[in-house]
Amino acid sequence: MNLQLKYISNIKDSTLQITGSKSESNRLLILQALFEDIDIENISNSDDSEVMQKALKTNEELVDIHHAGTAMRFLTAYFAVKQGRETVLTGSQRMKERPIKILVEALQQLGCDIKYENKFGYPPIRIQGRSPQVNTVSLKANVSSQYISALMLIAASLPKGLKILLEGKVTSVPYINMTLSLLRDVGISGVFENNTIVIEPYKKVSPRTVVVESDWSSASYYYSIVALSKKGSVTIGSYKKESYQGDAKLAEIYRSLGVQTTFSEDRITLTKVSDTALGFQEELDLSNSPDIAQTVAVTCFGLGIGCYLTGLHTLKIKETDRLEALKTEIEKLGGKIDVTEDSLRLEPSNSINKDVTIATYNDHRMAMAFAPLALRTQFYIEEAEVVSKSYPDFWSDLHKIGFEVTEV
Repeated sequence: MNLQLKYISNIKDSTLQITGSKSESNRLLILQALFEDIDIENISNSDDSEVMQKALKTNEELVDIHHAGTAMRFLTAYFAVKQGRETVLTGSQRMKERPIKILVEALQQLGCDIKYENKFGYPPIRIQGRSPQVNTVSLKANVSSQYISALMLIAASLPKGLKILLEGKVTSVPYINMTLSLLRDVGISGVFENNTIVIEPYKKVSPRTVVVESDWSSASYYYSIVALSKKGSVTIGSYKKESYQGDAKLAEIYRSLGVQTTFSEDRITLTKVSDTALGFQEELDLSNSPDIAQTVAVTCFGLGIGCYLTGLHTLKIKETDRLEALKTEIEKLGGKIDVTEDSLRLEPSNSINKDVTIATYNDHRMAMAFAPLALRTQFYIEEAEVVSKSYPDFWSDLHKIGFEVTEV
């Protein structure tokens, strides 16, 4: 499905309900599968969470998680400790190009039985479930937080719990803290101090209901929309000021781009308060919130200001190489951008090309990050249905706030 986004000069003041966080939902789904008596409310309606739920319910040997990277990492650990269960975990062609070796080696340290079906270090993998007796594992600290969280999520189900030793500088602290907070929410004890995570064993969780906070990554697109609009506000829920999600840093980041965030009960209101975007005078380190890098870069491009974003090394192995994809698509629109293995530098620009077609590379965030530019120009988005990976209602929600979106 290709869409045309017509130019609009402004947005309607609106209130929207955003689906639950995919990151929180998928963590809680693993915990719910490991321990009884956990109910989850406001669960994400994303493709990734639906794939996770289906995988956890199936008794089939072959489990295909398609494009869902979080599901691949978390389910690798989950099936590895399901004693007596044999599973072949696979995914899309792109998933077969995304490394899993670091997590596999960590699980093998515990005594788990995992073998590669095709290319060494990559899915598909064959897992013979067993109950590990080793309770200490070490891995590099600068790896994807999903590897670390995958180990944390299964830790309490192990006979002796788990001690995770992180070597070097930890680069994804908010995501680790999110996992730790959710463990505590269901009654599991854990600490994270001095590069060491310790999770205590837990046999049974007492009955409880956990409410998933809405997704801050999804909120990023409305921050961008408000920043690029001449005036107006958008209210979105359900959010909390003391969020577990690292992307809640948006409130601080977008203050420099002319957007004020107001918290009230379980909602936030984003208001355009300044026509002059200050931007970021120095580098903006997004190592703790890399998923918003595309949105921030496109916002700055739309505002005609430059930016220098760092801490982006994990973007090279996402649904696509997000840094190269950003460079290609922004240059189509007339921008000038340079990327390295872990950073991007966008130069200020005065104009934006019209009627350009933006490729999405099977990456939901490419489609949603570029959509706010309809407040600056008319353009097209290829394979726009890719947004269902994390935010299926995205296009209908944009229509509610005044966007003119037409299938072509």
